[in-house]
Amino acid sequence: MDHRPFNVLFLCTGNTARSVLAEGILRKDGAGRFNSYSAGSQPKGVVNPFALQTLKEFGYPTDGYSSKSWDVYAKPGAPQMDFIFTVCDNAAGETCPIWPGHPMTAHWGVEDPAAVEGSDIDKERAFTMAFKQLRNRVGIFINLPFGKLDAMALKQQLVAIGKAQG
Repeated sequence: MDHRPFNVLFLCTGNTARSVLAEGILRKDGAGRFNSYSAGSQPKGVVNPFALQTLKEFGYPTDGYSSKSWDVYAKPGAPQMDFIFTVCDNAAGETCPIWPGHPMTAHWGVEDPAAVEGSDIDKERAFTMAFKQLRNRVGIFINLPFGKLDAMALKQQLVAIGKAQG
């Protein structure tokens, strides 16, 4: 089945950690089949260095990421999203823009590694745990039989993925 790559947007409040990790994982693991993006409702304007360090340590690209508003993807001319996943509880509860094309959505909440206080080792551990949980979910997602699932079954699968652990 020939199909353009699916466009996937990962949302979080600050767009500094979890959404960036998910974007990076899908960018590499879903290359050619998926286009990966991330944004936030209240972007902090800078990507957390531990997020980039974690991607690098697991062999994922670390270039081209930025902390940006989700409004970028709700404007005319923006890529039309097929899937939108919230990866933090705050973003899941916020009123999102109206997305062109009415993409399928699900909540894939992950604890915020950027909120961890303590030593760098504690922070690295938190980012590694978030990365592994997101990599597991992205792996399940990219292996779904998209051509064999109707919309209702696909939505059920996306919700179930949000409950998968790392």
